This record gives sequence, C-alpha cells and structure tokens, in this order.
Amino acid sequence: MANKKKQNQQKENEDNVVNFKERVYHILAKVPKGKAIAYKRLAELAGNGKAAQAVGSLMRKNKDPEKIPCYKVVKSSGEIGRYSAKGGMKKKIELLKKEGIKIKNGRVEKEFLY
Repeated sequence: MANKKKQNQQKENEDNVVNFKERVYHILAKVPKGKAIAYKRLAELAGNGKAAQAVGSLMRKNKDPEKIPCYKVVKSSGEIGRYSAKGGMKKKIELLKKEGIKIKNGRVEKEFLY
C-alpha cells in the first residue's frame, strides 16, 4: 500500500512539473509584442514565484522559439541575460529591438517589462 501511495505522489509531482512547463510556455506566448518579461515574473504567473531558475532551464530547452519567444525573458533588473540559441546575446538584443523594446546600458527599459 505504501508503494502505491509513493507512486501516486511521484505521478502527481510529474504532473505538476509538466503543468508548470505548459503554463510557462503558454504565458510567454501571450506576452504582447513590444514587451519583455522577467524570469521571476513568468514563474509567478505560472504559479511558483520561487521557480525563476526553472523558467531559465525551460527557456534553454525550448525547441520552438518561433512559437515560444524565449528571447523575451530577461532578468528582473531588466538585464538581458543569456541566450542559448544561435547568435547568443547579440541575437537576443536584435530580436528585442526588432519588437520595439528599448534597451539602455544592457537593460530593457522598465516601461517595456510585462
């Protein structure tokens, strides 16, 4: 009986991870053009404000940057942060600017944060 309870708990934990991932990607896809979002804010909106690092991990694993615009995710301070896709940080800045997001001294200006 204890083994079954453990299996159910493990399944529930796996479901929470999957649901968090889906929520993060869904929310990010809805961030309007011309806006960036902080890792922490995205984690909060997805239901776990302490999971900013997990959001970063999901961005690195994103296999569909056309649908899930991971380049829009920046640090809470507005700093650009890393970009693991081809072109690196230079490409991330280019994509942000292409959307009309203003960057000053390596940071997204506050009015452009979602």
